[in-house]
Amino acid sequence: MPFPRVLSGVVAIALALGMIVLGGWYFTVGFGIIIYLGQLEYFELVHAKGIVPAAKTTLVVSQALLLISTVSPTLADAVFPVAGTFICFYLLFQPKLATIADISTSILGLFYGGYLPSYWVRLRSLGQADVSNLPLDGYLPHAWTDLHSMPQGLTSTLLAFGCIWAADIGAYAFGKIFGRTRLSNISPKKTVEGAVFGVTGSIVVAIVGSWYLNWSGWPITGAALGLLIGIASLLGDLTESMMKRDAGVKDSGQLIPGHGGILDRADSYVFTAPLVYYFVLLVLPLLPQ
Repeated sequence: MPFPRVLSGVVAIALALGMIVLGGWYFTVGFGIIIYLGQLEYFELVHAKGIVPAAKTTLVVSQALLLISTVSPTLADAVFPVAGTFICFYLLFQPKLATIADISTSILGLFYGGYLPSYWVRLRSLGQADVSNLPLDGYLPHAWTDLHSMPQGLTSTLLAFGCIWAADIGAYAFGKIFGRTRLSNISPKKTVEGAVFGVTGSIVVAIVGSWYLNWSGWPITGAALGLLIGIASLLGDLTESMMKRDAGVKDSGQLIPGHGGILDRADSYVFTAPLVYYFVLLVLPLLPQ
């Protein structure tokens, strides 16, 4: 693996862990920057197709969605359709008549780049208010090895990120060594063998995490969450590859040395967030202790 790719990956993981641990507005601001840069790359892909979406408006309402998800997570679901309506109204009054493609790519930019990622903010906020010990609703653990004393949002987010990292690393490493069967024409470098190892890595991490966190029904609950994250991570990667292929580009950007753009690294996280959030919020409480 090239050194720039390793170094930038280590730096990205360190920054991500810092944001996750602190939580509160530290997580929201850091995540908001990532969302903003990712949406810029998305709209560059759209512009490459000759489409003119409501990029600036979508960027603004997406940031507003993240802020509202921090203040009142339940209100974010109501804000999403209002934000979509506002984008459509904006396109109606442009000098140039908007097309179906302009409208649809704008709404997709809001959904893909704003609404779905907002679930990470909601997930991280679970239990944060009860243990916050820093300004701006931040949190600094007293005992780094005692995950049981940490808020549910922190442990769940760490576990989810760990599963995604295991899936990405497993798919990349084992796909390079053992990959023989092409997974999809969308991304020729991805192999069935790599995908299987990636999903397996996610399941293993989730099972270990569910045991350590003493989840009800482990290892079944851990295996189920790991499977969901592994598949969603893979589908997110393929979806972004499909958009890049349609736009005729290799990478969504060049911001991260050895990795490409923000979307190239964050694609695995987009569809994963709501699955983890509702699994933790709705499924786990139903299981007997």
